[in-house]
Amino acid sequence: MKRARGCVPVLRERAQAAEEARMLPRENEQLLHEAGLFRFHQPKRFGGMALGFEAIVDIVAELARGCPSTAWCVSNYAYHHWLVAYYDEQTQHEVWDANPDALIASSIALAAGRGRKVEGGFVVNGRWPFSSGVDNSEWDQLAVTIYGEDGRTAVDWRLCLVPKSDYLIHDTWYAMGMAATGSKDVEVKELFVPERRALPLARCRGGAEHPGAASNPGPLFRLPVVATSQLAIGPAAIGTAEGAYEIVQASFAKRTGTYTGAKVSEFQAVQSKLARARCLIDSARLLMRESALAFQACAERDEVPDLATKLRLRAHTAFAVGQAREAVETLWSFYGAAGLYTRDPMQRYFRDMQAMSQHFSFNFDITGAAYGLAALGGAYSNPVM
Repeated sequence: MKRARGCVPVLRERAQAAEEARMLPRENEQLLHEAGLFRFHQPKRFGGMALGFEAIVDIVAELARGCPSTAWCVSNYAYHHWLVAYYDEQTQHEVWDANPDALIASSIALAAGRGRKVEGGFVVNGRWPFSSGVDNSEWDQLAVTIYGEDGRTAVDWRLCLVPKSDYLIHDTWYAMGMAATGSKDVEVKELFVPERRALPLARCRGGAEHPGAASNPGPLFRLPVVATSQLAIGPAAIGTAEGAYEIVQASFAKRTGTYTGAKVSEFQAVQSKLARARCLIDSARLLMRESALAFQACAERDEVPDLATKLRLRAHTAFAVGQAREAVETLWSFYGAAGLYTRDPMQRYFRDMQAMSQHFSFNFDITGAAYGLAALGGAYSNPVM
């Protein structure tokens, strides 16, 4: 955490340039490599830290205070280092023997990729959106639905690990927020992916069924993949709200009214809204961190959380992101016309929060309904959850 905290002022200073670059700046990448902050969930035998799952909440939230887009990329890269440990031993060595610092992007849109089984693996076609950090990455994890011989019936779901030489990047990322994530489209055509680089998601629902289980026996590598995926990126919302709060607190402690000269800090409405934002941020952090600890605790007990628990913890994360968004909107509501200037970082935090909260997994109407259905005894169906 000390290393993450030390990066915040630098990331904050570079945030505008990062937005203009529309990708993770190479200097930010180098800073984070030197701090070791991409590898906190990588297995120790490959030089990683293998920290408990709550570390992704703490570290990513801290970095997002400085630059939400950079923190989002860190969360993705760190999560993907963790995911490589779920592939078989040969694939882990293929990635990390060549470069233990290799960055890996992803797109988890299963509907975007189509595959068919062939001898030794799969032939894959597709164009995937929102592959954050792809410009800096050496690999990409692409979600693929495998269809049967009729071409219509889904029979399997795989996360295909593809080297950069095998996919095309389309520069589509012209976005109103989170611009520096570089979340561009990725495309492959008739690409053969060997079986060992096509992770079977149905075997990654928790426990030791996945191909990398024998190589990586610790609790961290017993967590369910899809159930935890939104928790990996959600912490950026907490840090974004924290960064916005810090701007408003510092500004309003000394601001006076433009027309009256009155001390803004003495307005009760300002005091109340600032307090409300603070409570929302604190609540969101606690809820998200407790969810990460709950997943970790299940793994340490050698238990796989049941479906209702997985859905409840996913609902927690979506709810927490909603709280963080409400905090930023509350702060924005009384920040004033100063926030309209593009030179004021407050408007970037506001835009970044609006952008990241649009991620489908943060839609509480969807995640909340899924948990509610399961809690009431309904038949929720997801073959990879």
